Amino acid sequence: MVKKAEKSDVKKLTKELLVSRTNGCQQVSDAVLKTADNYGEGYKEFMNTAKTERETVAYAVAKAEEAGFVPFEVGKKYKAGDKVYVNNRGKSMILAVIGEEGCRNGVRIAASHIDSPRLDLKPHTLYEKDDLALFKTHYYGGIKKYQWTTVPLSMHGCVVLKNGKSVTVNIGEKEGDPQFCVTDLLVHLADDQMKKSLANGVAGENLNILIGSRPVRADEGENLVKLNVMKILHDMYGITEEDFLSADIEFVPAAKAVDIGFDRSMVGAYGNDDKVCAYPALTAVLDAKKPKQTIITV
Repeated sequence: MVKKAEKSDVKKLTKELLVSRTNGCQQVSDAVLKTADNYGEGYKEFMNTAKTERETVAYAVAKAEEAGFVPFEVGKKYKAGDKVYVNNRGKSMILAVIGEEGCRNGVRIAASHIDSPRLDLKPHTLYEKDDLALFKTHYYGGIKKYQWTTVPLSMHGCVVLKNGKSVTVNIGEKEGDPQFCVTDLLVHLADDQMKKSLANGVAGENLNILIGSRPVRADEGENLVKLNVMKILHDMYGITEEDFLSADIEFVPAAKAVDIGFDRSMVGAYGNDDKVCAYPALTAVLDAKKPKQTIITV
């Protein structure tokens, strides 16, 4: 029979043997919390600027060059403290600070991904149905499809024109920009839909984006709403429908990063997975001076 322990013994054993899970905010000073809050402001600015891989790499290149990083040159000899980077076609990036030991005793690597779930445009994307213009999409990443309906979306990416020029597209992020959305049924018209599981309530092939409803003024002709949308895009960027074949266009939530909670202790933003890791990995390598081992951020 197990002997009944005294209260004092229980407290002692608890302290010695069990993990005490104390809220991290209780373990640091107010000054540390202030530093964390300030760091969070930089993170929110990053999240608003770098919603796609291309935008993240562009942001990182600019910050890296401000911090003294230069493009890596194959065959060149580097010394301790040198800072270099490789830009992989604007979609990914490697940064390194050469250590005092070079690579003789290994290197320290921090890796994170900068892509997030989104809606990509198909090559043959623009169509008109029921006097509405829409983009056909295919979803990227693991998404809960029902979460993407009736959410304001912004358009990001680049289009390569026939002359080889690359045009950057960003619509829906600036104040006053139009935004876009995937439509859904009104609740009193959605009886059949409401009986389905969450996984099947919205089909992936129905995640098409509403982009216009006003036709070109004309006495005759077909697809006049589609034509009007294409005219607007041509006036803005000089692109034609055929240019979508050589485009990399993504739609993401247009919402800005915000504080969450009365105490502002959390950040709500599109793309926290995995930019919550990418941002500190980037700032860590940017702040590095002359490490003992070479450090690399991917």
